[in-house]
Amino acid sequence: MKKQKLSFELTVFDGLFELSEDDHALMSKAVAARKNAYAPYSNFQVGAAVLLENGQVVIGSNQENASYPSGLCAERVAIFQAGALYPSVVVKTVAITATSVNRVVDTPAAPCGNCRQAMLEYEVKQKEPVRLLIMGETGKVIQCNAISDILPLGFDSSYL
Repeated sequence: MKKQKLSFELTVFDGLFELSEDDHALMSKAVAARKNAYAPYSNFQVGAAVLLENGQVVIGSNQENASYPSGLCAERVAIFQAGALYPSVVVKTVAITATSVNRVVDTPAAPCGNCRQAMLEYEVKQKEPVRLLIMGETGKVIQCNAISDILPLGFDSSYL
């Protein structure tokens, strides 16, 4: 038997003011997208903005449904839209922000497992890491250098 430890490095910014101008602009688009969320059940509104290598930004917001499994998270809405509109363009960065009608979200909200898996598919397909920026409504911003970092031992087409 052999034990191994998996770890990754992330960067924590104290707030939007510490981000580069480009990252701040991308997160601002995610914040704007968050306002389009349809979240009457959870009252948890999420926005995502996907920066592509060609400079285009594709946005998404969570879209709930009374039949809970039928809704989609903001991350998947945005990444699938990017894939549909620009199928051969590399995804560089995904910015995600969340807020709640019920309370202030002052810590970064990480993507759910389904979203991690969906974003990993694009990272594997393009053979390049997808950088991730996450934040709540206010407060710190976390930068991860690759989706594979937040989904270790992820499932991909190599298993099929």
